[in-house]
Amino acid sequence: MEHEPGEPSDEVLMAELARGDENALGTLMTRWELPLKRYLERLLANAADAEDLAQETFVRLYKVRRDFKHGARLSPWLYSIASNLAKNRLRWRSVRRLVSLESAESKSPAFQHPDPDATTGADTAMEKEKADAVRAAVASLPLELRTALVLAEYEGLSHGEIAAALGCTAKAIEGRLHRARTTLRPMLRSWIKS
Repeated sequence: MEHEPGEPSDEVLMAELARGDENALGTLMTRWELPLKRYLERLLANAADAEDLAQETFVRLYKVRRDFKHGARLSPWLYSIASNLAKNRLRWRSVRRLVSLESAESKSPAFQHPDPDATTGADTAMEKEKADAVRAAVASLPLELRTALVLAEYEGLSHGEIAAALGCTAKAIEGRLHRARTTLRPMLRSWIKS
């Protein structure tokens, strides 16, 4: 994520935070809150969970602030924390569903209630329908494929950055992205222009 000219970089802010300057955390939160919420909402299909986990990501970031390696980029680190929190939340949801059938029946399908202004920007019914189809298709992917795809396509991370965030190799990310796109292609065939 780009910062405004004259503002300190994420790396400078992390160094300041490690030295005890808590104002640096406020600046990082202002800069990264919306991207993290968007990312988490794409993974979890739930705005409330995304909000909670974005805040928890910053709590975790603060706790491990002294472990940040000088010269490293912050975005893979943040997305790694957020991805792990999302994975735990999804695991918790599946256990909870097993425990409470009533709760499982009351859950809405993935991306049923997106914020049209924030997620689609659609001006027409057809654009909204297409965006809904894409969201539903992405939500149906297994978590490891969905996470890699969202980080690449929506967050603009490189294969190396995604690999660092998810604790695997860039080659593994390349494979995950290929499988995700191969899986999505038939699901979205009617929306893809030849």
